[in-house]
Amino acid sequence: MSHRIRDFPGGIHPPQRKSISTLSPISEIDLPKRLIIPLQQHIGAPAKALVKVGDHVLKGQKIANAHGFVSTPIHASSSGTVIEIGPRTVQHPSQIDGTCVVIETDGKDQWIDHQGVENPLTATLDDLREHIRDAGITGMGGAGFPTIVKLSPPPKTVIDTLVINAVECEPYITADDMLMRERADEIILGIQIIARLVNPKTILMGIEDNKPEAISAMSEAARKINNGPEITVVTVPTKYPSGSEKQLIQILTGREVPSGSIPAEVGVVCQNTGTAYAVYQAVVKGEPLIQRVTTLTGGAIKNPGNVWARIGTSVAHLLQHAGVDGSQLSRLIMGGPMMGFTLHSTEIPLIKSTNCLIASTEEELPLQNPEQACIRCGTCTQACPMQLLPQQLFWYSRSKELEKVQQYNLSDCIECGACSYVCPSNIPLVQYFRYAKGEIKKQESESVKSDQAKQRFEAREDRLAKEAAAKEAKRKARAEKSAKAKAAKAKKAAEEAAQGTASDAEPANKSDDALKILKTAMAKSTKLWKDAEKALAVAESTAGDEQKEQLEAHRAKVERLKEKAEKAQNAFKAFKEKSSSPITVTPPITNTEKTKDTETSEKQT
Repeated sequence: MSHRIRDFPGGIHPPQRKSISTLSPISEIDLPKRLIIPLQQHIGAPAKALVKVGDHVLKGQKIANAHGFVSTPIHASSSGTVIEIGPRTVQHPSQIDGTCVVIETDGKDQWIDHQGVENPLTATLDDLREHIRDAGITGMGGAGFPTIVKLSPPPKTVIDTLVINAVECEPYITADDMLMRERADEIILGIQIIARLVNPKTILMGIEDNKPEAISAMSEAARKINNGPEITVVTVPTKYPSGSEKQLIQILTGREVPSGSIPAEVGVVCQNTGTAYAVYQAVVKGEPLIQRVTTLTGGAIKNPGNVWARIGTSVAHLLQHAGVDGSQLSRLIMGGPMMGFTLHSTEIPLIKSTNCLIASTEEELPLQNPEQACIRCGTCTQACPMQLLPQQLFWYSRSKELEKVQQYNLSDCIECGACSYVCPSNIPLVQYFRYAKGEIKKQESESVKSDQAKQRFEAREDRLAKEAAAKEAKRKARAEKSAKAKAAKAKKAAEEAAQGTASDAEPANKSDDALKILKTAMAKSTKLWKDAEKALAVAESTAGDEQKEQLEAHRAKVERLKEKAEKAQNAFKAFKEKSSSPITVTPPITNTEKTKDTETSEKQT
């Protein structure tokens, strides 16, 4: 049954040059003496090492665990000894370093104990997800997005279409093409497993029309399905970059993924052919992702073709297997000629998303001519598949006007290189865009750090303020308690003085304390009264008729203060008189005096 296909704006038709590497089956290569396995092989957080130098590991053993939601574990590609964990040059356009685990292989290639699911089409979904997550599978045709994240859409998201990307539109690359020719049945089972997890109504597999053998093999394998949803193999016209996720979704479904959105938001999940095969390996055989098909091609390669390469194999080892002619080698490109980048070292290791290595001659891929001034022809705009304005993005990227670059949706650029390919001025537009993206990312990272520092500072200030407030509250509580105690003490002393019930035997220092308190109270109340009288006198001398009510209130206040002052004076005088009166103390009778009194009494008798 034919399926309606659509077109997308822009795009180009560069020379394909795919037949160079499709003349022989996928081959095996010798086990390298050393494997350099980066811990960052995917979008998101790098994995966290689980091994240390000196550890012996087995093939398939987990050597690094996922560190965060968007992350995947890393496994040993063969058995051997960990001899180094540290920075090494990794696969990146800027040739930056990344943390790697270096394994010296022992030649035994001994597997760790592993097993798959007995029946993947009836197993529980949790069991399937666990196998895929533990296998460390990432997207094998693009940026390396963790597969388990794509296969776990938000609960309220409805996925009605599963798209399998088998287009492989970039020149030279034939890894997916050869994999489909040789492993069609396994890929179909992998697609069925993926379909169980996302439960789509429709499964569409897009393959470019320049791959007739792969189309035939996948169509035949799809017809064998006797349970589950039907898989429709759709032939897609050859046009670059039809293999980009958003462009393929538009071709097969007519849906456009909005700016800043993901395919799941329009009801689509897209997976690569190589990823589907890796899912099959993980679920059915229990094998983690430790090898992949990689295309070795170019005019300087004597034996071009596709190989099963271990993750961590160096470029030098791959070139040695393919028989590179150093005298003919002009450029060494990792990836395709459109989106790949030139290598400056052969010690860079192969990772999960490495699908091609091109060793080209000078005639085959000549060095780019010097950059010239933009002539504003608009050709780049016509070629852009994302309908951006590369000319505007170029000017703002070059002048580092990052806010304007973002306003022109630089984040939607898929870095396909179509604009650079058609530019008559030889401007490396993609390099400018990558630079601007890096600067924006750096700026956002610094902003996040600044916000975090601000939050820590504010939290510290808040904590110190709370501690100071708590100390002040305790100090006030102690002062109030002391004041209340003194007031109670003074009140009691005043009451005893007024009623004449103060104990004659009370120590002198107690009376002195009470007297001081009463004297202070008398002095304060008297001062308040006198100050009020003075203020009243001033007011009476300056006030007019309209202020009579205020004067009356002031006079009443003076009378109240006078009464309080007189009471305080009376209390002070009473207590002072009481405490200064003589106290008669009867001395105790001694035994001698008692005897004399007795004798006198007897004589009198």
